[in-house]
Amino acid sequence: MTQTGVAPLPADFFPADCPVQSVPVLGSRKWAWKIIRCLEDGPRRFSELRVPLSGITAKVLAESLRSMEQDGVVARTEYAENPPRVEYALTSLGRTLLGPMDAVCEWSRENLGALLAARLEYERQGH
Repeated sequence: MTQTGVAPLPADFFPADCPVQSVPVLGSRKWAWKIIRCLEDGPRRFSELRVPLSGITAKVLAESLRSMEQDGVVARTEYAENPPRVEYALTSLGRTLLGPMDAVCEWSRENLGALLAARLEYERQGH
């Protein structure tokens, strides 16, 4: 037992078959969730994505899309047209993220006030 009376966490706390560290699209990529939401209603061109994602540079958007494509969450389709056209769309795997994202958004709507109040109280106490 620790000083708190709770059993200490073992070194193998996260089981080998639990890929917590290898699911980067779920949180460690800053723009991933916003990109997924932009693609929710169907394929979009790069220039279309730049409109709602105005805070992202073209380089970072391209890198994000490429890494999401590598993860199998986004599909890139090139059309042999002049000028060339490229569209990005969610894959079936990518679409499976919409439900969990909806749950996180709902939690945020329900708890944002309490979360912000807790932050203010923490700062008020001089931490």
